[in-house]
Formats: sequence, C-alpha cells, structure tokens
Amino acid sequence: MADEPIDPRAFRQVLGQFCTGITIITTMQDDVPSGFACQSFAALSLDPPLVLFCPTKMSRSWQAIEASGRFCVNVLTEQQRDICARFGSRDPDKFAGVDWHPSPLGSPVIDNALAHIDCTVHSVHDGGDHFVVFGAVQSLSQVPTVKPRPLLFYRGEYTGIEPDKTTPAQWRDDLEAFLTTTTPDTWL
Repeated sequence: MADEPIDPRAFRQVLGQFCTGITIITTMQDDVPSGFACQSFAALSLDPPLVLFCPTKMSRSWQAIEASGRFCVNVLTEQQRDICARFGSRDPDKFAGVDWHPSPLGSPVIDNALAHIDCTVHSVHDGGDHFVVFGAVQSLSQVPTVKPRPLLFYRGEYTGIEPDKTTPAQWRDDLEAFLTTTTPDTWL
C-alpha cells in the first residue's frame, strides 16, 4: 500500500471515467429559490423510499436546503446543458430566465426536466469535504411517454445516450418479478 497521498487531479481524472447523470437540486428558503448542479445523486432505498446527494460543505444552496428541510431533485435532459452550466456557476441568480413551478412541497421543479423527485431531508452524514444527504421521497413525477435523452457527464464533458432497447439489464427482470410478487413489509 502506497504511503503517498492521492493526487487530486489524478483522482478527478480517474473518477471521470465513470459516467454520471446530472441533476439540479432545488429548494425554497424565505420565498427565494436556490439550487445547484449535482452529479453525486443516487437512489438509496426502496423501503423506505430514500435518495442521496452530496453537496460541498461550503455550498450556499446546501445551507438553504438544510434550513428549509426539503428539496427537489430535477433530472436534466440533454437539451438542458445551458441550465446545468447556469446552476454549476457562482451566478447569484441561477433562476434568472429558467422556467419552473413549485413541487408539492414547494421546491422548484425545472420545466421540461426528465423527472423530478420531491423530498424532505432525512439525515445528513459527514463525507470529507462534502455532506452525504439522505432524502425521504415524498412524491415523484410521472414517467414521460416521450423519453428525451438524459444529460450525462463523462470525462469532463456533457454527453447523452439512449439505452439499447433490445438488451435490458439482466437484473431488471429479477427486480420486476420481486416487486410484483412481494409487499414492502416483506422486503428485509
């Protein structure tokens, strides 16, 4: 095992080989919308329904989310690169020119996002220079009938991809069978 510290640039380049989706995490605090671009988002649990995201500890948007106790995850489409760039910037008014409407909990839902997940803050954990925030899912958007391509981030660049419709993931059939033959109280 090497005793040398990991070079941050090398760390970032190696982890850039992992393709991620891009989300905008939003909230309202004192009637002011706040949000940031976030790649570190994932589904966490089916029962209870939980998601997670990882804001930097210095994030002003995280401070607003922490104060409000709620947030909405907006999954971006490939056509929303400009929105991603705006929310990834230090612009003080990231919502200028961005159309949105309130979620059931009142957080901003960005118009034309691929999906949104409305949450309350469930718990917060230390993650080095970030926090790991678990969110309790309160409501979800419908799955669109016309499915635009998602916005992805790979090797430091935006990209998009559409799944091959002829080869579903093997675990998908197993998961569907599990969900249709069990009830949440048996998911242990």
